[in-house]
Amino acid sequence: MEKRKSSGRPPKFEEARRPVTVTLPEGTLQQLAALHDDRARAIVKATALAIGFEQEEYPLVDVVEVRPGEALIIVGPSKRLLEIEWLRLVEIAPARHLLVIPTGTAIEQLEVAVGDLLERLAPEENYERELLGELHRLMRYRRQQQDVSKAEILLIRLGKK
Repeated sequence: MEKRKSSGRPPKFEEARRPVTVTLPEGTLQQLAALHDDRARAIVKATALAIGFEQEEYPLVDVVEVRPGEALIIVGPSKRLLEIEWLRLVEIAPARHLLVIPTGTAIEQLEVAVGDLLERLAPEENYERELLGELHRLMRYRRQQQDVSKAEILLIRLGKK
């Protein structure tokens, strides 16, 4: 068998890739140009900086103390958590989300829902598996220790005057 010669450019990225067409505002294009001359590389760099996938300073699941002895669970972005219809991810900083559940929802219900998501993940969904696995372990451990409770937050309705 003869080896086929590649007639195109060498790939820019090591992992799987595909072409995507987007329309962006001029200001965003200028900002991307400041990151890198190559627009695709600039988008990859901006995404990594914004989401922090490769930065240890942003754990996938974090416990942040809000007052002595009490903490919030903060998670990174997750398209799979968005599949839980009643769960809300509230972005409090770039790529940092609070978990908000409706009043009356049992804490165990979220633990079960996260476990169900974990079971349905495709093998290649490494990021989601790591985030959901970490969240599930944390919730299970805290529930078993009876160290988890809910608190209320204030919400206002928008669009009505």
